[in-house]
Amino acid sequence: MNATAAKSFRDLPAWQKAHQFVLAVYNYSDYFPQKEVHGLTQQFRRAAIAVPSSIIKSLREEDGAETNRLLGVARTSLDECRYYLVLAKDLGYGDHPELLPQLEEVGQLLEKYRAAILTPDS
Repeated sequence: MNATAAKSFRDLPAWQKAHQFVLAVYNYSDYFPQKEVHGLTQQFRRAAIAVPSSIIKSLREEDGAETNRLLGVARTSLDECRYYLVLAKDLGYGDHPELLPQLEEVGQLLEKYRAAILTPDS
């Protein structure tokens, strides 16, 4: 679907996959130790949520520079999540091997969305 033709953020594959990633992060972080409630759990969830919320904010943005900035926030948040996956594993909080492929897929869809929204004639 052309990003500019989307009637709702729910129509965007990038948002759909990002939302699924958030749900998986919540599931995974539910098993972190209680001592991490205000630490890693909160930070990981915040970064994950920033991805689909930035996509939503960019959907109706008419200023190309602001759209690019918002999608940059989403990309940065994905990078934060990548680090939190490494940290959680290194701290012994378990491994959730399907999260990294999900994260990578969201990143690819985000780039496709960015290209489509910033160059709508292609």
